Amino acid sequence: MCPVIVNVTEQNRLNEAREAHVPWKKWGPYLSERQWGTVREDYSDNGDAWNYFTHDHSRSRAYRWGEDGLGGLCDDHQRLCFALALWNGRDPILKERLFGLTNSEGNHGEDVKEYYFYVDSTPTHSYMKYLYKYPQREYPYRDLVETNQRRSRDEMEYELLDTGIFNDDRYFDVFVEYAKDTPDDVLVRITIHNRGPEAAPLHVLPTLWFRNTWSWGEENYKPSMHETGTGVIRAEHAALGEHWLYCEGAAELLFTENESNAQRLWNQPNPSPYVKDAFHAYVVSGQRDAVNPAKTGTKGAALYVCDVPAGGSATIRLRLTASQLADAFGSFDRTFDTRLAEANEFYEHITPAHLTDDERRVHRQALAGMLWGKQYYYFDLELWLREHGSHPLLDRNRGNVRNTEWFHMLNADIISMPDKWEYPWYAAWDLAFHTVALALVDFDFAKDQLLLMLRSLYVHPNGQLPAYEWNFGDVNPPVHAAATLWLYKYEKELGRADPRFLERSFQGLMLNFNWWVNRKDPMGRNVFAGGFLGLDNIGVFDRSAPLPNGGSLEQADGTAWMAFYCQCMLEMAINLTEYDPMYEEVAFKFIQHFMWITYAMDRRGEHHDEMWDEEDGFFYDLLRLPDGRTMRLKIRSLVGLLPLCASTVFEAPSVARYPKLMELIVQFRTRYPELIEQVAPTDGSFIGYNGRRLLSVLNKHKLERVLRYLLDENEFLGPHGIRSLSQHHLRHPYSIDVGGHIYTVDYLPAESNTGMFGGNSNWRGPVWMPVNLLIVRALLNLYSFYGNDFKVECPTGSGRQMTLFEVAQEIVRRLTSTFLRGADGRRAVYGGTEKFQNDPHWRDLVLFYEYFHGDNGAGLGASHQTGWTGLIAPMIDLFGRIDATFALESDRSRVVGQMGKTQVSPEPARAA
Repeated sequence: MCPVIVNVTEQNRLNEAREAHVPWKKWGPYLSERQWGTVREDYSDNGDAWNYFTHDHSRSRAYRWGEDGLGGLCDDHQRLCFALALWNGRDPILKERLFGLTNSEGNHGEDVKEYYFYVDSTPTHSYMKYLYKYPQREYPYRDLVETNQRRSRDEMEYELLDTGIFNDDRYFDVFVEYAKDTPDDVLVRITIHNRGPEAAPLHVLPTLWFRNTWSWGEENYKPSMHETGTGVIRAEHAALGEHWLYCEGAAELLFTENESNAQRLWNQPNPSPYVKDAFHAYVVSGQRDAVNPAKTGTKGAALYVCDVPAGGSATIRLRLTASQLADAFGSFDRTFDTRLAEANEFYEHITPAHLTDDERRVHRQALAGMLWGKQYYYFDLELWLREHGSHPLLDRNRGNVRNTEWFHMLNADIISMPDKWEYPWYAAWDLAFHTVALALVDFDFAKDQLLLMLRSLYVHPNGQLPAYEWNFGDVNPPVHAAATLWLYKYEKELGRADPRFLERSFQGLMLNFNWWVNRKDPMGRNVFAGGFLGLDNIGVFDRSAPLPNGGSLEQADGTAWMAFYCQCMLEMAINLTEYDPMYEEVAFKFIQHFMWITYAMDRRGEHHDEMWDEEDGFFYDLLRLPDGRTMRLKIRSLVGLLPLCASTVFEAPSVARYPKLMELIVQFRTRYPELIEQVAPTDGSFIGYNGRRLLSVLNKHKLERVLRYLLDENEFLGPHGIRSLSQHHLRHPYSIDVGGHIYTVDYLPAESNTGMFGGNSNWRGPVWMPVNLLIVRALLNLYSFYGNDFKVECPTGSGRQMTLFEVAQEIVRRLTSTFLRGADGRRAVYGGTEKFQNDPHWRDLVLFYEYFHGDNGAGLGASHQTGWTGLIAPMIDLFGRIDATFALESDRSRVVGQMGKTQVSPEPARAA
């Protein structure tokens, strides 16, 4: 729930950006953290992106499609970029970007091997803060690669802390802060703290450069920069205009070209002696002739050599502005103080008053990570395929080139990334979840992100949403409709409903919904086989590949996702009916779809070719064999919990006031009484608390049975949230013999022991934030229908009875405890890493990992996937607005409204 904000400066900036188009968001953290090793930069013959463009090449080779940097920012078309470069006097290379292992180098796949933190940010990036921890000893590049390569998948990753490089605290804390005086005037403050016992030198090179657009013929001109006055770089660009970088107290200014060093890379002569890696050659190798003595080029840096005393600090001040200034630093500190105060004011207003200091810290850092996760993403598939000689309409198609069927795509936008190092490319379903968290701070950006994937330059002409650049044609779960509803309801509660946004999204989603119905229900039986669907290694087989026995898979999760999709589209249509009666018949289309899909999962009578297993009381995938036989794959996983998420509640008047819709519903019930009896009855009636109506895959009987598994601590309910695979399979692995080959699934609370979907894919036990969010939403919806009279044992076997509201609250409490300091002062997210647990310079820096150990909550996978793990912020916010002792009627209504329906909830009850 985002509260109404009045006369808050940062909110006023957001209003100015929306209403008067003041470009407060023109400059931001839109620089990737890894451009090398991406599909965009892959021009290999075999599609091996990681090895075609390596980290070793990155300092010397000009990028084709984007730029990367350390703690940097750029304009919203990434024409002009700014970032840090550092050298400690010992490293073999200049530190211009983050280092990590490729997919083949890591024993658990690709993995960044640096410590950096998104400390703070406002939504307009009027204030931002970033921290990079830079060792004073030589960075152990070779040790990290070789040691991880020696380790097996069953061993732990070898981390940077494990090398001993931070022993004795011999490192620098390098803080980078940005503050905007105006939309085109950015102040930069770099503060270096020496945490070690002795004075230590540090070379700091704040670097300004143009993205190379001229070498590829993208632009017919070449921008330039040059020295103009002491410590001043002037940058000129035909579209961006003039900018000046003021560098207070710089020892000297260095210039070169952002062009590839062909001599180093390919042993070919360079057209110019001044190339991309010139600053590395100048500072590290001492090659004085590597930089341009004429003080001009397309890449410039200010060189600072700091001797930082033990326990002391040094500060560097710079200013990047579109205006020439007579005094660039006179009001510098005052501006920073003002912007930081405004950032504090903004977060004070959007943060629930009942939160503890530590909850506030986690809440704010999660949102900072979401805001730092923005990236300018540029990919013209038509041009890229031409350059590969594989455009399907113009060339003879090379069979090993990716994404040939997506030649229509042109992506050139600021997009929220899952992780700007490990996943510096968008994923459609990740992005939908991102918007739920982003809505807490910036509705406009969140809505734009949802609509982006529905634009004609993104969505395929057949209606499929793009998945991710490694395979745009893979299938992501359909969650955009749910995210659209969340955002629409948020704003409607604030009294500023946006039906235009709802309708624009709905029209795009109609095309996507039809794609699902026509392409992913191959037998026309209302059961779906989407393939991957985001749940990497949770099943027996690779669900995106042909099955080993030639059979087919009918997915409980794919079918449940479609039931959920129907509910969301129905609810959107009903909301739009308030503005246009034509949507009544459209709404009925989705009621029909939902009924048929739900009935297909469990038809009336006893059958063995459907997903519901009455004996077990759980949903399973179905394996349909070539000879017509079927078998349930009895794996207790998120696959069987997702039907719970397909639960939506409607207020009594919301349907009854639309006569045409009611007429169609009555007709349907008359024609298909057996179907109505099977779908979500509640003690023979569809009417719940306050006359509400329920659409759910689970009737009350099924709900009670599934909840016993969900809330059993020996099954799904872990100490830090809902596990993706039941712990039951630790004691009872599931095995199946297909064609003489044994396939096995067992409970793995941490990293996967199979590389089915790549080295770091894992759904076999850990806690994942997005599905936990959907489960919480479902429980709140079901609570609003069943009320306080419906209680379940939580945890199962404890004897403790809870309402579904209290169950949702308990799950969120467990999720939140992953990040908060416990009674022992330790954060579960950092497991046994003592530096993070005890050191005052580390312990309050929270990382939001990709997923979490199913038994102890330790962070796993990508370390900066704030994208969907940032959902912890709205969940903290969700229950932080309830009084610690009593959930008042108004408070509980607000919470249920945020996650499910805007409605009056059951009578007050003591909060868990």
